[in-house]
Amino acid sequence: MVYRSLVRPILFRLPPETAHELALHSLSFLKSFVGHPFESPALNTSLFGLQFKNPVGLAAGFDKNGFALESLAALGFGSIEAGTVTYHPQPGNPKPRMFRLSEDQALINRAGFNNNGAAAFAEHVEAHRPNCVLGISIGKSKITPLEHAVDDYLASFELVYELADYVAINVSSPNTPQLRELQQSDQLTSLLTALQTRNLELQKTTSRPAPVPLLVKISPDLERRDLEMIVDVIQRLKIDGIIATNTTVSRDNLRTDRARVDACGEGGVSGKPLTDRSTKMIAELYELTSGLIPLIGVGGIFTANDAWEKICAGASLIQLYTGFIYQGPRIVRQINQGLVQILEREGLANITEAVGSKFKQKRKEGTIAGK
Repeated sequence: MVYRSLVRPILFRLPPETAHELALHSLSFLKSFVGHPFESPALNTSLFGLQFKNPVGLAAGFDKNGFALESLAALGFGSIEAGTVTYHPQPGNPKPRMFRLSEDQALINRAGFNNNGAAAFAEHVEAHRPNCVLGISIGKSKITPLEHAVDDYLASFELVYELADYVAINVSSPNTPQLRELQQSDQLTSLLTALQTRNLELQKTTSRPAPVPLLVKISPDLERRDLEMIVDVIQRLKIDGIIATNTTVSRDNLRTDRARVDACGEGGVSGKPLTDRSTKMIAELYELTSGLIPLIGVGGIFTANDAWEKICAGASLIQLYTGFIYQGPRIVRQINQGLVQILEREGLANITEAVGSKFKQKRKEGTIAGK
């Protein structure tokens, strides 16, 4: 309550990116509003050969350069996805590039992967690893032509390889020209084949006991046929998981005045307007994969009920970004406590028992065909 009544009004008087940077560098102060993280064995999750103390993660984009990973972990996140980092340092798109739509509990951003580059990221994070699962998101440098995208991703991948508990391959940001074209079948196959090959090669020359888990982050603006193609590629190449979803370019069903939305210009929408869209996509992916490929659910999660909906739709883990901005640092504790209460209400011993339960129930009732 202190965050929303005192801290947030101050932050929201500042330009969104200024407020973001201030919050990022004030996390040790903000932690005083949280206390000790909430923990329960009912939330423990084992996935990708990793142990997550709870399913609530921080999405990529909040800490692109890995400056605050230790402080963020102290808030109780089960995982943090740092980045997105690119091989070449880049300033991102011109400012202003982040906008609040408070009536919609949403953000529009076109940051454009502003970061210090994968080499600087790796040097810093090596000395400041968080006390939780660390995912690292990699993307294409803006100056790199699409035809050289594979080499660009590989260069970043090699630099972060030994630091990452998993690597997220971002091919879905709407803010880097042509990036989403990498979701097309031939492009995606070439990229993921190269990364998986290098993954196996690096594992043999490092101390890793197994190749690093690879996950693909996809757009919420894809059609069913696109999802079918992506699932086919991921299954063939034995990619470990899917992150669903990134931000949307859609401006449908917003409460904010249309003229004010248009004045923000291009960029991806995150937050509440994405809640149902991303949950629907998670359900589709769970059905297409028969629950055999782990999913991380992202988009419009503000409460334990939001998280529960995504888990029941098929997400093994969930991630926050915009909800964290609007609700403050206690959101991690609130969601984890709420999930334990829901588990007790449903008579379940562990959160993993709820994953995909809506699909399983429909199949049991015969309303969908089993595979």
